[in-house]
Amino acid sequence: MPHKRNPVTCEQISGLARVGPRNAQAGFENVTLWHERDISHSSAERVIIPDSTTLVDYLLNKTANLIDTMFVYPARMKANLESTGGLVFSGQLLLDLVEHGVSREDAYRLVQSQAMRAWKEGLNFRDLVLNDKENHQPRAQTPDRRRFLT
Repeated sequence: MPHKRNPVTCEQISGLARVGPRNAQAGFENVTLWHERDISHSSAERVIIPDSTTLVDYLLNKTANLIDTMFVYPARMKANLESTGGLVFSGQLLLDLVEHGVSREDAYRLVQSQAMRAWKEGLNFRDLVLNDKENHQPRAQTPDRRRFLT
């Protein structure tokens, strides 16, 4: 996508990050041969150990460079979060209600009813939750974007 600044680097990091666990799996499979006087596992180790250490070094350097050169636009991030009308907080509110003793089914029903109302009527989900006079359930932590950014 042309609007992305580092898609190739991110794709490299993401793709190559899958190689390390596969190399580790080959190492785990060698464990069963450690007690035997067998050198069949050493051929795999001669490849996976240097490859894995080189890969980790490469990925750390790529990731550090990506972070060092990253542009962050807080105003755009805030606008993106606010464009949902607060609906992005519905999942966390559901979990908070359950944590405060509301059954999962009741919490889901309560959160979904407010979320659907906010979506259909173009209202702010957070304001609906805070001003809900009919909800006598224990109050969970107020939906707040700072919880997602810490």
